[in-house]
Amino acid sequence: MKFTFVTLFANLVEGYFQDSILSRAIEKGLICVEYLNPRDFSNSKHAKVDDTAVGGGAGMVMNPQPLYDALKFLKQSDKNVHIIFLTPVAKPFRQNDAKRLANKSHIAFVSGRYEGIDERVVEEFADEVFSIGDYILTGGELASLVLCDAISRNIEAVLGNSESLDVESFETHLLEAPSFSKPQNYEQKSVPSEYLKGNHSKIRSLKLALSECKTKFFRPEQLLKHRTRKSYEK
Repeated sequence: MKFTFVTLFANLVEGYFQDSILSRAIEKGLICVEYLNPRDFSNSKHAKVDDTAVGGGAGMVMNPQPLYDALKFLKQSDKNVHIIFLTPVAKPFRQNDAKRLANKSHIAFVSGRYEGIDERVVEEFADEVFSIGDYILTGGELASLVLCDAISRNIEAVLGNSESLDVESFETHLLEAPSFSKPQNYEQKSVPSEYLKGNHSKIRSLKLALSECKTKFFRPEQLLKHRTRKSYEK
């Protein structure tokens, strides 16, 4: 899988791939990461990439020419590239999207800056547009990294133990059960005793109950989805 980050600030992204799971995935050739800077395509004398907003309003907008030409070049280089724009005015990114997109061969993330991207570029090149939440960031690089991480860990062999994917939050609409490590007792607090008895059937039942409790507290709408699905299966 190839990931291309279309960004004015590649240095904000590069460090994330220098350690841990994604670094090892690059070493194994499971993923590769490239960068494309729209500023390199600017026709402006000073490589300008922004301009005032038509119709007024505060701040500057990424003007179409540099980004348009950068994405045109990208499409000519690989007609199969799947281009994703990151913006708060889009549908939320979900776990099912991460799993689906893990089957692509090449994904490009377009990171906006300033007050946003000229909409004509989005309309011309976007295969999908995603938001990672109802809040505003200073740029799209963090959102691009969120999607890249979530997608990468669903690529075969990226995780050391693929079974880890089966018990994660949102795989069954439930949040993942609380996790504990050794030692058994720490600061006068112990792990649930059922975890220590070796009865895997009872441990699974307890984890399910804890998952439902956590989901009810933090994400009640997810618990409703879980119960609806269980009722449908019956």
